[in-house]
Amino acid sequence: MANTDFVKSGSIVRKIWGDLDMIFFIFAGAAAEFSLNKAVDWLYFTGKLPSDPLGRLFSTVAYARKIVFSSEEDAHLAIDQIAAIHKQVELKRATQIPDWAFRDVLFMLIGYSMRAFEVLERKLTTEEKEEIFVTFQRVGQRMQISGLPATLVEWEVMHQAQLSQNLVYSKFSANLFVQYKKNLGPLRYQLMRHIQAIVVPKQVNFWLKLGSGKQIAPILAIYKLTRSLNFNAYLRNLLLPLQYKSQLLALAG
Repeated sequence: MANTDFVKSGSIVRKIWGDLDMIFFIFAGAAAEFSLNKAVDWLYFTGKLPSDPLGRLFSTVAYARKIVFSSEEDAHLAIDQIAAIHKQVELKRATQIPDWAFRDVLFMLIGYSMRAFEVLERKLTTEEKEEIFVTFQRVGQRMQISGLPATLVEWEVMHQAQLSQNLVYSKFSANLFVQYKKNLGPLRYQLMRHIQAIVVPKQVNFWLKLGSGKQIAPILAIYKLTRSLNFNAYLRNLLLPLQYKSQLLALAG
């Protein structure tokens, strides 16, 4: 029997995760929300996040994209590998990562997939949102994460609760943004914050004081126009230093 794709061809999920601009916006949003998660200390435990925070986030995004464009068998292998990596971290720390922390990351992938598309393209239909939700719900089920929402409506309710209950500005948040600035440089760092302001939920913006994002509105308008003219890569390249530019472009391979 032929191995089927994990996500069917033509799906809105493939459209989102096959678009480098949308991946970049997903990355920017996740970089903001990661810093506020109450379980971010788990990411500090290995030492990988503070030493190279943007690279660590790129690896998370790269795994998600690999799953979206894999056969079902290969996607399951990738998901199992993610679970095994986390299990090793749990063994080293001699305690378990809470299921709510896994759900929070899964919710980020769902939420920022939707928000990135709507910022750069148009409003999603309910059916398209369902596709996004179901795709990442299947990832969570494969990882045996407990307490997953069964429907899109249930996810929307749980997501709002998660944003209200599981985010806090801590010493880790402050440290991560210091590292972001160090890695990006002052100009790119400010651009990233403006992008985050327009893509993150209001609860994330509240903690990080990102502002309204009005300063970047003219640039975003040009950016969206150049997407149709295939000139957007030039603007995107201005936002990323060389080492991260190569990682982002590698996702197109």
